[in-house]
Amino acid sequence: MTDSRETFEARLRQVGAERYHDLHPFHDRLHGGHCTIDEVRAWVINRYYYQHSIPMKDAAFMSRVEDPDLRRAWRSRIEDHDGTDTNEGGIRRWLRLAEAVGLDTDYVASTRGVLPATKFAVDAYVRFVREKPLLEAVAASLTELFAPKIHANRIEGLLRSYDFANDAALSYFRNRLSEAPKDVAFGLKWVLDQADTQEKQDAAVAALTFKTDVLWAQLDALWAAYVDPARIPPGAWRPDEGLALKAAS
Repeated sequence: MTDSRETFEARLRQVGAERYHDLHPFHDRLHGGHCTIDEVRAWVINRYYYQHSIPMKDAAFMSRVEDPDLRRAWRSRIEDHDGTDTNEGGIRRWLRLAEAVGLDTDYVASTRGVLPATKFAVDAYVRFVREKPLLEAVAASLTELFAPKIHANRIEGLLRSYDFANDAALSYFRNRLSEAPKDVAFGLKWVLDQADTQEKQDAAVAALTFKTDVLWAQLDALWAAYVDPARIPPGAWRPDEGLALKAAS
């Protein structure tokens, strides 16, 4: 028996209530002002790898979509990250945050210092979207249901706790407060419409669970490398690397 539309949506939302990465202790540390500047820099470097991979994920998704209406609706996600003539885009805004915390933006954009576990997790997400049924690919994006809360908390916490935080540095998060709800309104309706069997509903819930695991794994790796036990793996960023000249002086 298929769950009702309301029950199915509640199941999706429960995944976020139990598993979204706003529950990870690193975010408590970051938003509470307890991170060192090097821990913030490590987070910025590693999160960039995720940010820069999102348009590639969306392009891989669109390459498999035959419905022009779905492609048209999805196209704005790429533009929101890559930018347009009138919108600089999320990737550039993230690099502004990197600049604000004293990092060389060319170094961050090179992704040289990204943790191996971050790469594995993010690459797994891109591969998931490229290979899985379209329903599961869209369902995995529904972590956006839970994003506005974490962005609002992040803006408030960073402004309160860190000297680098200002409107320019945090513009990525402010823009996502309006972009994410638009995306998720479409994505949620599409998933609710398309998941018309119990098997499809279960697959959608599993896909969203997978995506929360991707986000959580990135923070686990960050914590282990830079907080406790602070064991940085070979090749990953070290605090004396990748700094802007002003920060290094």
